[in-house]
Parts: sequence; structure tokens; C-alpha cells
Amino acid sequence: MENDLPIHEIQSCCKLDFEDVDLEEINDNALPLCITDGSQGNQNFLPLAIPDELILKFGMEFDIEVATRYFYQKYAKASGFGTRLSKGHKDKNSDMMLDKVFCCSREGKRPKDKRNMSVKCPHPETRCDCSARMKINCRQAGKYRVVQFIAEHNHELSTPSKTHLFKSHKHMTIAHKAEIEMARICGIAPKQSIELMSKQVGGRENLGFIRDDLKNYLRCKRSIPMMQGDTGGVLEYLQRMQLEDPNFYSAIQVDEDDLITNIFWADAKMRTDFAHFGDVVCFDTTYRKHKDGKPIALFVGVNHHKQSTIFGAVLLYDETIGTFEWLFDTFAKAMIGKIPRTILTDQDRRMATVLASQWPTTYHRLCIWYIYQNAATHLADVFKDFQNFAADFSHCIYDYENENDFFAGWSEMLKMYGLEDNKWLKKMLISQFVEGIFINFFFSVQGFVLPYRFLEVE
Repeated sequence: MENDLPIHEIQSCCKLDFEDVDLEEINDNALPLCITDGSQGNQNFLPLAIPDELILKFGMEFDIEVATRYFYQKYAKASGFGTRLSKGHKDKNSDMMLDKVFCCSREGKRPKDKRNMSVKCPHPETRCDCSARMKINCRQAGKYRVVQFIAEHNHELSTPSKTHLFKSHKHMTIAHKAEIEMARICGIAPKQSIELMSKQVGGRENLGFIRDDLKNYLRCKRSIPMMQGDTGGVLEYLQRMQLEDPNFYSAIQVDEDDLITNIFWADAKMRTDFAHFGDVVCFDTTYRKHKDGKPIALFVGVNHHKQSTIFGAVLLYDETIGTFEWLFDTFAKAMIGKIPRTILTDQDRRMATVLASQWPTTYHRLCIWYIYQNAATHLADVFKDFQNFAADFSHCIYDYENENDFFAGWSEMLKMYGLEDNKWLKKMLISQFVEGIFINFFFSVQGFVLPYRFLEVE
């Protein structure tokens, strides 16, 4: 048994119910006691106003090792310091624990890191060779006994309102993680989320973690599937291409918490193709990865051989106005300021709003595939009453390649089914083509052929 250091009073074996300790009984007025050694001028600090249930004493016994560590952490939190495991020994034959030493987090001196001698932002030195500690050993009866306890510190202790900031006292429970995840799904920002949880437990000092811990948890949760899934592959691809292709362009958007949200990229071939064939572009966000549901959008066009060509790709975190503003601005930067004369998209009001403000000179039209899907809703009665209407409607919007033939066939279809005054069809059709251009080309996107016409955005 060690007795070379000052030991607190001896007490017989005891069991304590430390789950019932109320740390709220301790307030910031419970300042540590400062003791000055007159011979050497050293100052030692002792915590005051510690509840009787948390007073550590030499000779205390516990049934399990975890209980001793937990008790010392509770004592440390009430006293105003952090803890860590200093050292421990095991039996070489049975691998059974012999003893462990739990100490103040400011014990010892930090060894110099020789791996990098020119660190720009070194961590502040917090250790000051504090000797406060608790040592336990395992007895033959399977009990864990306190064989050494030093309460004095050589540094000032923290007040209870700040003790929760020590690493050893921060812990995020499963319930906390579930609540954080629910807040994220509901669109609640981390700042509001932690404020709400703090009020539920009576203050941040009772929460068990701080805002940075919450942000780190969200970052880790997002980075795990990112590194394992499609996004991780994209990031690896971007890094490799930037080394191999000097004209490769990529951009990453992060949110207020420095978490990756959207990723755009275009290689040299994509940018060159857009310079030659980028007058008309199809932007499609309907293709989604099955694993996490994040949309991968493609800027697609057609070259002089009527072959589909990709001008750029983006992995989107969401489809908000802010995301589309960043995306179309990034696309224009990637193409050195050039924007398409016409863009074909799906029916997204937010996208239409952004295009009208970001690219006011670009004509915005809808993909004919979406028009056909809407026709099934707006013209449901016509589809039901006329058996041949579906075939005639499809023939009209899909099969004509000449402008005059298209309008002739369209007018004939309207007259045949009495739809000349149908408001929805009038809204869809454009009576004038943009600068005399008639679009009729095909995209092999999403596994099926997509033809496009100039149809008004709904």
C-alpha cells in the first residue's frame, strides 16, 4: 500500500448509492479552499461544499471497476476538475486487473510531439504536474478498493457552471442523439436544437455536451455514409482529376456548420463540349441514388452527331432556392461566364424562380416527358372518354421533327377532340419559337429516351 503522499481519513468498507447525488445543490459560490505552504510558497487547492455522498475516502470499496471510475468522475465534476486514466497494471497470467490510477486531467507534463516540429496552431498547454489522484486495486474477493486518494490540487479549480466543459464530463446519450437526429430531419438548426435541449434539463451545465459536440456528431454522421458511399467516391474522384487534368473544375458548398452540402464538377471535355454545343441544355434532378436518396443532377446536351453529351454533374444535398442559386452561379463560372440560350428542366417552382433571376436571358422550358405526365392529370377525362386520345397525343408531341408539321398535327388533334379552348393546353404551347429554332432531339437519360419541345413552363 502506498503511503508516501498525504492520504485522507480511513473509513471501513462501504457501499454508496451515488446515482441519487444532486449536483444542483452545488453552486458557483462554493469556491475552492486555497492552502499556502509557508516554507516553499506553494499553493494547494481543496474543493469545498462537496455533498457527503460524493466525499471520497481511503478504503472505500466497489463491486465493479466501472463504478469506481464513475464515482471519481462525479466527485471531480462536483469539485471542479476533469479526470483521466493515468495508468494501470494487469496480471500477466490471468490478464486480471491489479490496479488503476485515475488522476486530474492536469496531472504530469505533456510530452513534446516530435512528429511535426512546426505546428501552426499548437494546442495550449494545460498540464501543470497536478498530483490529485485516486488509486484502486482489485482484492481477492473481487472488490475494488480505494488504496490512495489525494484531494489537493496545485491549480485553481473550476466553478460548477464551467466544469461540464471538461472532456471527461461530456457525454452524449442515445436519447440525445435521437433528439438531435429528429431536429435535423425537421430542419432545426444546431443552435436552436441545443438551446431547446438545454432548457429541458435546466441549463447547459446539465446537458452533458456543448454545441461543438453536437456539430461534430452531425459531421461524423454525415461523413460516415459519405466516405463509404457515393459522395466519398466523388471526393476521391475530384482529388484525382485535379491532379491529372489542369482544366478540371470542381466546387464544394458547405453550410454554416462547415458540413458538405453540394458538389459540382466538370472535366475538360465537358467544358469544351459546352463551348461548342451548349446552346440548349437539359438539367435533370430526377435520378436519385437508392442508398441515401440524394439527387445527382446532370447538365446534358446533344452534339453535332445527335449524341448525348454531359456538360457537368452535381451531387445535391437538397433542392432549395439557395442550392439552385449556388448551382447555376457555379455552372456559369465553370463555363467562363457562358450560359445556355435555352434550358429544359422538370417542374420545380424553386428552380424556375432561380433561373428567372440568375439567367434572365435564358429561355426556360419543360421536358416533354413531364408535360405528358401532367397531361394524364389535367386531361384525365379526355383520356377516359376517348380511347385513341393517348396514342394521338403521344404521336403529336413525340413524332414530329418539323416545325410546320408539328403545328399542323397539333391543331388537328385539338379540333378532333374539341380542345381548342382548353386553358391548360393553351398555356403549355408556345406560339412563337425562340429566334426560329425548333428543338427536336433525344436524350438517353434515366434509362429511357427523352425528346424535348418548346413548351411553356407551367
